[in-house]
Amino acid sequence: MRPERTREKPTARRVGVWCVGARGAISTCLVHGLAGLREGLLEPLGIATEAEPLARLPLVGLGDLVLGGHDVCTRAVRTGAEELAAQGVLSPELLAAAARDAAEYETRLRPGVLDQADVGLADLDPSAARLGALPPREQIDALVADLAAFRSAHGLARVVVVNLASTEAQRAPRPEWQDLAAFRRALDRGEAQPASVVYAAAALESGAPYVNFTPSLGASIPALRELARARNVPHAGSDGKTGETLVKTALAPLFRARALQVLAWQGYNMLGNRDGAVLADPAHKEAKVRNKDEALRTLLGDEAVHTHVGIDYVPSLQDWKTAWDFIHFRGFLGVRMSLQFTWSGSDSALAAPLVLDLVRLADLAAERGEGGEMLHTAAYFKAPVGGGTHDFHAQVEALHAYARAAAVPAGGSAERDSRIQAQRTQE
Repeated sequence: MRPERTREKPTARRVGVWCVGARGAISTCLVHGLAGLREGLLEPLGIATEAEPLARLPLVGLGDLVLGGHDVCTRAVRTGAEELAAQGVLSPELLAAAARDAAEYETRLRPGVLDQADVGLADLDPSAARLGALPPREQIDALVADLAAFRSAHGLARVVVVNLASTEAQRAPRPEWQDLAAFRRALDRGEAQPASVVYAAAALESGAPYVNFTPSLGASIPALRELARARNVPHAGSDGKTGETLVKTALAPLFRARALQVLAWQGYNMLGNRDGAVLADPAHKEAKVRNKDEALRTLLGDEAVHTHVGIDYVPSLQDWKTAWDFIHFRGFLGVRMSLQFTWSGSDSALAAPLVLDLVRLADLAAERGEGGEMLHTAAYFKAPVGGGTHDFHAQVEALHAYARAAAVPAGGSAERDSRIQAQRTQE
């Protein structure tokens, strides 16, 4: 028996989702997942915005999301989907049902900005290399034009930009990133910027809500956080929390709450796919490891504790990742004990529903006139851009508190959407 079709809320809006890394595995799962939900092949598992209390929010319907994006490679979306099907992530039935959507999605993809540190990648789009060689102002203008064309072509109320690209090489902080005026002067001088910063700047300059699901800089630099506040554009990030770190931030508060002394927390990660290959390079791995370790150290509150995070690329795992953690701790009578856990899952299948949540929450924030950091989305990230606690339980409570405050009473959603539509008709 097929699951029932996903419940859709009445809406007067169609919202664009512009994926940076549009040919990657997460984006491919988004395309096929939305098609499967619409056709009744899938249940909305993992999509927190379809469950209480977030389901009470006046969110854009999943069926009203239109996908497009940028990428620096030329590999066909169909090729990536077939690989995911062979790995057991996408079912053959879903692959067939989403074929038309995937083909239409392919027509909406545009060459992205090649990051300087990534020259020489396989399947590189020459147009992306040319765009990456332009001065940063011209790069931003080109991306803004792509976003405007996408919005106009599909009659979208707005576009939400989501960075789903592979992790960039780590960059040392720059003086011009500390404030917006200095950043703009650097752009005027033609000083090259990391691709993630260029994408984020383009989104914010065009008024598009921005979500950074990667450990890359994106809108986390002070200059772009200032730009988001100045333009009153909501943004969220960074580094999506999908696996081992999710378990850590849920489990670590237990030890402090029970006054147990953690002596060592050793973590080891194995992953395949393109992200694994990119993280095999030490310059790209640094940001990922730092975020995973910082959350744990903050929660344990003990700088003396031994912690370690290892990440290794295992090609045969493909889209699957496995993490093993060993926790050595001491309790009453000084007795030493241990806990171990193993987490194994499909990287992209874990990430895709979180992206849908964040897109809907970012669109809602824009509808509500909110700008700057979306502090209530911290539960989705290893390194929340607005700071705050890493305690997953406290983060979820903050998200639910936001939902309770922003929820529409029963029967209010349709009335609200009718009011928005009437206002736009007058405009």
